[in-house]
Amino acid sequence: MKTWQCTVLTLAIAAAFPLPAAAQSNEELLKELRALRDRVTQLEEKLKSAESIKATAPATAAAASPAGMTPDQSREMARLALKVDTLEEERENSLLKGLTISGSVDPTFIYNRAQNRAGFQLLNTVGEGGYSYDNSFFGAASIDFQKELEGGTKFRLTLQPDRGIGSNINVGSIVHEASASIPLTDDETRLLIGQIPDWSGYELLSSKDNKLITHNLLFDLVLPLAYTGVGIELTRGDWVVKSVVGNMNATKKKPNEKSPMIAYRADYTISEYAGVGIAGVHGKSANLVNGGGESSLNLLGVDGFYARGDWTFQGQLSYGQQKDAAIAVNSDGELQTARWWGLSGLTAYKFTPRLEGVARLDYIYNRQHGGGLLGFGADPVNGIGPGFDGNVDGDGNLVAIDSQRGANRFAFSVGGNYRFNEYTLFKAEYRLDRANKRVFEYVDDGKFKKTNHLFGASVVVSF
Repeated sequence: MKTWQCTVLTLAIAAAFPLPAAAQSNEELLKELRALRDRVTQLEEKLKSAESIKATAPATAAAASPAGMTPDQSREMARLALKVDTLEEERENSLLKGLTISGSVDPTFIYNRAQNRAGFQLLNTVGEGGYSYDNSFFGAASIDFQKELEGGTKFRLTLQPDRGIGSNINVGSIVHEASASIPLTDDETRLLIGQIPDWSGYELLSSKDNKLITHNLLFDLVLPLAYTGVGIELTRGDWVVKSVVGNMNATKKKPNEKSPMIAYRADYTISEYAGVGIAGVHGKSANLVNGGGESSLNLLGVDGFYARGDWTFQGQLSYGQQKDAAIAVNSDGELQTARWWGLSGLTAYKFTPRLEGVARLDYIYNRQHGGGLLGFGADPVNGIGPGFDGNVDGDGNLVAIDSQRGANRFAFSVGGNYRFNEYTLFKAEYRLDRANKRVFEYVDDGKFKKTNHLFGASVVVSF
């Protein structure tokens, strides 16, 4: 009985000290105590069975040594049982019930040849150079609170200062997501409300969820950021369908704006290794290229994945158009519709359980009407526009080589990640961006070129 006695004594000492604040630690201790209590119950039942057979045994034997335990051990077990009951009651009444907290930070080093810039990025504001593929959502710190309430309602609040959705659509806001999911008839039919990050494509926003540092061209240049409104989510077998009606990339409508948009996504699980999804946005949204206000927008995309063993494959195809958002006007000086389509593919292979190699290739066709993507006009950092040769007109504006033909873009990234431990991920990436016109401005000499080079490295720590 020495081993049993040591186990009881160890648990008794552990139970005598205050429990950690984390809900997960409480759960682990409760599991151990419940297991111990169940074991004692089993031993007591065996003892009762033995007593029925040995009717001639002294009546005090069971009281003196229940379940093969000494009286001191029995008293200690009773104290532990009371402790378990108390902990369970406290947890049921605690605000920590159903609450999970996670967070991450990812200081990132970026070298951009055209911008003649090299250095670390962390918590820099979007206003510093604007949103671009070398100034996306990496270099962030975030904390995420998720709580499930009685009845199945789920609440989520994610804070991400300067590098989140909030800083892009609502200047100064640190709120990346503020949403709730409310069961209607059952858990598979839910009402969605709040500020919800875009769900298009195969890549996720957070650095801890991505294999490379930068995002693909479609994520950065042709997909929405977030939706603010109300919607519904349906789960039916292998299908999950969700939609929302409200604002796109805006927390409030401006005067004379009252037309909502509708966004949706449907996912189908083919197997435990593969799945496909379709997403779209239709309605009126802010026209950030020409004159502000709103204009009609239509976006549609299909994406899918296959991940099995050491291999991962992901792909995406997107199409979009926005009225009066093209860079160039027609011969009569009237605004034109911006149109584009693009594709992205990623392949990853695990050389070891911790080391993974990654390659990604992106392409965007953006030739019509001088180019113009979702919220982007001529942009010498992202490589959007009709192309320039460095000449300027009498007003000091750059002269386009062919104002009616925009540049088609592609990007190739190769890199990898290494899982140092449970909480730490190292990443490295080399990226080549290219266009069929000279749209990348080299700031050191003012010349425009078709190609740009980027190198990045980052450390992602998450819990």
